[in-house]
Amino acid sequence: MICELISVGALLLGAVSSQFSPDPSSPSTFISDEGPCRIYNFGLSADCQGRQLDFVPWRQLPVTLESIDLSYNGLYVISAADFQNFPQLRILLLQFNNITHIANEAFKNNPLLEHLNIFNNSLHEIPASPLTSLLNLKELFMSNNLYRHATLVDSFSKLVRLKVLSLGGPLVMGLKKNDFQPLKNIQLQTFAIKCSSNLSYYEPGSLEVIHTKQMGFDMAIDQRPNALHHMLRDLANNTISAIQFRNLFEFTYYMGDEDIFVNLKDIIASQLIFHRGKFNENLLKMALLNLQVTPIKRLRLQYIDFARSPTFVDSGAGSSITELSLDNLDLWYISNPDVLRFDWRFTWFKRIKQLSIQYVYFSSVPCDSWAEMEGVELLDVSNNRLSDDVLYNKRCNYKGSMPNLLTFNLSTNELTSLEDLSSLIKQFRKLQVLDLSNNKLGSAKESRHCVWTQNITRFIAHHNYFSSEAFHCLPTTVSYLDLSDCNMDQLDLTYFKKATNLKILLLSGNKIKFIPSKWESPSLQFLALDGNSFGLISKASFQHMPQLSRLRAGNNPYHCTCELHAFVQDTIAIGKVNLTDWPLNYRCYHPEPFLNTFISKYFPGKVACDIRLVIIISVATTAIVILIFVLICYIFDLPWYTKATYQIIQAKYRAHKENLAGDVGNFNYHAFISYSHSDADWVRDQLLPCLENNKNPYRLCIHERDFMPGKWIIDNIIENIESSRKVIFVLSRHFVNSEWCNYELYFAQQRAMGKTFSDVILVVKEPIDPSSLPSKYCKLKKMLSTKTYLEWPQQVNQQPFFWAQLRSVLGKPTMTREGTNSIRSRNTSERFSVVEERIPESPVYGYCTVVVKFDTLNFLNCE
Repeated sequence: MICELISVGALLLGAVSSQFSPDPSSPSTFISDEGPCRIYNFGLSADCQGRQLDFVPWRQLPVTLESIDLSYNGLYVISAADFQNFPQLRILLLQFNNITHIANEAFKNNPLLEHLNIFNNSLHEIPASPLTSLLNLKELFMSNNLYRHATLVDSFSKLVRLKVLSLGGPLVMGLKKNDFQPLKNIQLQTFAIKCSSNLSYYEPGSLEVIHTKQMGFDMAIDQRPNALHHMLRDLANNTISAIQFRNLFEFTYYMGDEDIFVNLKDIIASQLIFHRGKFNENLLKMALLNLQVTPIKRLRLQYIDFARSPTFVDSGAGSSITELSLDNLDLWYISNPDVLRFDWRFTWFKRIKQLSIQYVYFSSVPCDSWAEMEGVELLDVSNNRLSDDVLYNKRCNYKGSMPNLLTFNLSTNELTSLEDLSSLIKQFRKLQVLDLSNNKLGSAKESRHCVWTQNITRFIAHHNYFSSEAFHCLPTTVSYLDLSDCNMDQLDLTYFKKATNLKILLLSGNKIKFIPSKWESPSLQFLALDGNSFGLISKASFQHMPQLSRLRAGNNPYHCTCELHAFVQDTIAIGKVNLTDWPLNYRCYHPEPFLNTFISKYFPGKVACDIRLVIIISVATTAIVILIFVLICYIFDLPWYTKATYQIIQAKYRAHKENLAGDVGNFNYHAFISYSHSDADWVRDQLLPCLENNKNPYRLCIHERDFMPGKWIIDNIIENIESSRKVIFVLSRHFVNSEWCNYELYFAQQRAMGKTFSDVILVVKEPIDPSSLPSKYCKLKKMLSTKTYLEWPQQVNQQPFFWAQLRSVLGKPTMTREGTNSIRSRNTSERFSVVEERIPESPVYGYCTVVVKFDTLNFLNCE
């Protein structure tokens, strides 16, 4: 607000003109930066500002130009050819050069020119002739030049569209009655006149012909203070929105007794501005006394130099300024805070509605000042470096003070204690808006016991240092809460449950690391969370905010996940919550491959994000795996193998227990014979006699004869297979159908894997079709289909050769005791390792068989 009002004052003096020129740096309209000027706005504008030019480079500029900025250069002369090629020219800025002469035909070809600024140059006369052809001129700034008179010629009467005019300069010594006669029929919006600091004359009636809404005086009346009488009288017939006096007294303080503001009461104006200049309590009192009887409702004193008169004496009587009724009183950038109580009273604040005291830097707030501001509805004391002890005096009685205060602005000070503030403000019964931004509030230590007035609806506290503990010291009646840029990393959720009227919550620019899923705020409609530190957000994040309709949550380090994608898709599809900064401010931060990717372009796979689909696929996959496993078990008879393995483990365990008890077997066999009970006669009558009834008999193991009574059958099978050099299987249809033969075949394979015995002898007693074997005999089927094996010949003359082959495979029938005299015999044509043990000769039986040798078997592998 300060900058806005100051700019109005500057406009009155004709010193501000950049607002009429488009931004030359706009990348969207940039065309060329070559040459002395920057051409932009699609060839309609040229920026030649501050290029140290001493001539107009018209040959290098496009003829399409509508705006040319040649300010802050070194131009001396404007010739007739400088702007003749620009018939579309509407804005021409020539301020802050050293122009001494403008050719009469300089603007002849620029009939559309509306804005001309030749402020602060070296013109020795008002350029009336060059301006004659500019019938569309609306704004003309030509003050602060070196002409000595402000007299306008008749040609100015043709500028009927003129709205803004500033003229004069430091060499204009005064104003004459006929200086502005050409303007009598022109309705201006703004008129500003500048004269010398040593005003020599002012003829009454000089400003009578001026019809304007805003009037600006830049003239010092130090030597002729009575000139103010005539100036104010000349303006009496106008209805003016604003009058500004700049440097009314530039060098001296007014010490006269004559009331120079007496004619102020005849002015019909809305605002009066005193900009710069020297004021004492006498001059200020004169102005305020006359303002009490004028329709002026806005007064501003800015950048003034206030000092007390050496002769001022406080008589102790009450202040005479008690009826000053203003809508706005602005006291800005005043050098001496004594201006607040220039007569040692604060009575001039009594009937002010909006009081703004900024950059005054007062160091105390007397107790009686609060009681005097009974009519104040808005109190703005921002930008004053106020501390807690300056603002709140515990010795003061604030009860009943500020009865009409609605808005209290304490921003940009040095306040630290919410507790002290609440103690002061709780007495302001009508307070609705409290602005505490840009302070040092929010520490847990200074936010313990707070009691606020129950009418506060807007609480503005951005740019402070709030901890989560400070939330319990905030008013719960608010509908608008701004805690942006307060360095918060977490929230106190209990506060939001209590703040049932909260509709707008601003938490931008903090360090909030996560969004609580149980965040309840039943009335919240707008939430700003942009610029924080959380990366996760989901549909559940705001499920307890039923009224939420607008959300600003960009510029956070988002983790691009399915939850975030689902939230965005649902939010956009349903449309209940509007993401106000979508999509440009939403980018991925994690994972690294998606860094800086727009979330609007992040599309994860449906399978990865649809949990229902994932469950269906998982269940289906598991079912298929189980089905395949069951099918494999059925095809390859895995239950049978599992049962057999279990039997081996049990047998091993029992053998281990027997070994620990000292009962260790010490006999080895040349071969263990596995056969079906139906083939027992052939084994007893043929196989045993042929191998055991020799000069060097073989030691064979058969279950009928050699199994130890009283032992488990499984234990006997495993023990004897493991103590045999080889295993002979007598294959027949009866063998395949025997459960125990199946066990012996499987245990032989396990023995081979566990002890490196790899010799298995297959004797086919009767022809067998491998394809007819059950699935559990997959390895056997493969061997019968791919390996050489021996069949028992039915012709008697072929049987001797069969026995010779069998003995060759069995090797020499020598035995040694296990653990002593171990020998390893190797055959040149086949490799096997045997530990032999000599045992007493036993009865031999004359039996024969056919044998074949195979390498290590794996009956579970059907490849």
